[in-house]
Amino acid sequence: MKIGAITNSWGVQIDGGNLPDLVRDVRDRGSKHIELRQTFLGNCETGSGDDWRPVIGNMQSLVDGFPDLSFNLAMAVPCLSGGVDPKGEQFQQSLEAAKVVGRDAPHLRLVDPTPQDKVWESFSDIPEEALSVAGLAREAASQGITLSVENSGQSIGAITLLVEKCRQQLTEEEGKLLGVCPDPTNQIRRQPDTDALADLEAMPLDMMKIVHFKQSIDDEAIPTVDDGDLDCARMAQILDAKGYTGPAIFEIPSHENAFENSPRASHTWRGSRHLVNLSMAFDGYQSR
Repeated sequence: MKIGAITNSWGVQIDGGNLPDLVRDVRDRGSKHIELRQTFLGNCETGSGDDWRPVIGNMQSLVDGFPDLSFNLAMAVPCLSGGVDPKGEQFQQSLEAAKVVGRDAPHLRLVDPTPQDKVWESFSDIPEEALSVAGLAREAASQGITLSVENSGQSIGAITLLVEKCRQQLTEEEGKLLGVCPDPTNQIRRQPDTDALADLEAMPLDMMKIVHFKQSIDDEAIPTVDDGDLDCARMAQILDAKGYTGPAIFEIPSHENAFENSPRASHTWRGSRHLVNLSMAFDGYQSR
C-alpha cells in the first residue's frame, strides 16, 4: 500500500498558490500519494457547486513538480441521485483533469454528500437513479479512467452492492474500472451497530480503488490517526491479507497541526492482537 494524504486535511493552510509547498511537506514526511480534493485546491480550481471547474494548467504544473508522487482527483457531486450528466461540461473537465493528474493511471473519485434516508441492504433497495453511476463509469472507462464512489451515509456493503449492480450494465472491461472508496470510520460513526471492517473484508479486491483511514473517539472526529473507534491495525491487516497495493489515504481533519499530526513511519497502532508499525503495515506488512 501507498501512504497518502488528501488536500482537505489542509483547509487551514491552503492559500492561493501554496499547494506545491504543502504537497512537498507531506511528501517529505513520507506520503507517496496525494488525493486532490475539490474545494481544497487553491489556484488549481475555480468556482463552486455547479460552477466548479478544475484549472487544468495549474494542475499539470503541480504534478509535474512531483514525478515521485502519484495523484488522483476527488470531487463532490450528487452521483447517487442521477444529478450528473456524463457528457456535461463539468464532468468532462473533471475527467480531463483526472487524466492530467493521474498520468498513466487516472482515477476520479466521486463522493456524494447527499444524506441518505435508508441504508441499502439488497439490490432491491437501490433506487433507480443511483444506477446512473453506470453511465458515468462507462464514460470514464471510454477515456481509460478509473471511477470510485463514496457516500458517508451508506455502508461499505451498500456501495459494494451498488457497484456490483452497475457492473451488470457494463462490459467486463468497463466494470473493472468502477469501484469503491471504503472509509470504515464513516460507517462506524453513522451505523454503529454494523461491522464496517467485516464489510471491508467481504469486499472483492478488484472493487477497492482507494481506501481512507480516519479516526474518531466516541463519535467525534479527531485530528490524528491514532487509536480510537476504528481498529486501524485490523484494517491494515485486512487490506494486506487481501493483497491491496493501492493508495491508503490518511484523512486527517483540517487543523493547524495537520502536518505535525500526519502519520510517520514510526507510528504504531495497538490492535486487538498486534502492535502494527506504520512502515510495516504499508510497505509489505506480514501478519505475525
